[in-house]
Amino acid sequence: MPVLEVICSLIGWFCLYMLFFWTFRSRGPEWNCRLVTLSHGVLIVLLTGYVIFIDGPWPLTHAEGPVMLAHHAASIMGILLALFMGVSGCETCGVIFGSEITNPLLQTRWFLRQLGLYDSLLGDAVDLLFILLFATVRVGVGTAMFYCELTSPRTTLIMKLGGVVMYGLAWVFMVDIARFGYKKSRNKYKKWLESHKHKKEISTKKLDEHSDS
Repeated sequence: MPVLEVICSLIGWFCLYMLFFWTFRSRGPEWNCRLVTLSHGVLIVLLTGYVIFIDGPWPLTHAEGPVMLAHHAASIMGILLALFMGVSGCETCGVIFGSEITNPLLQTRWFLRQLGLYDSLLGDAVDLLFILLFATVRVGVGTAMFYCELTSPRTTLIMKLGGVVMYGLAWVFMVDIARFGYKKSRNKYKKWLESHKHKKEISTKKLDEHSDS
């Protein structure tokens, strides 16, 4: 279960922090916290490297498209720059949060397709919630964060450029999502008209038969 996995992960990292705490008693809490962060970064790099180069498909030949590949590349570069330069940690976390908040809905959509339940009220609700959440968080809140980042004198130029790239990609995704929403709404409306027309024809036919009798 995902919840159990998250709980076990939190317990594991907390135990690692406590191990560093008892090992380096003369150091402060930030020392131990950064050791945990370093350990986490190394572990993530090793695990993702294993998935990319050994276990999983090569990303350049199995990517979901150039825009998605650019999004992943920009995200990785932004995280690495924040870690190595030691700046814009809060902004980076905000971007990661905004980027991943809609991911569960995408996965739910995929599972609904696999189960044959996508063309239902539940599938429509998932798509609608995804569109609203993306527009609100990635574009709405993202615009406010982007403005604050550009106008902040503390943010470095390279991180501001990274913000421009991520914000631009967000709008590219938003345009695609808007097209998808328009297309799906139009198809739903056409189906409703056809269904309404069919029901009306049946009702008219029944009335005619009743009049003839």
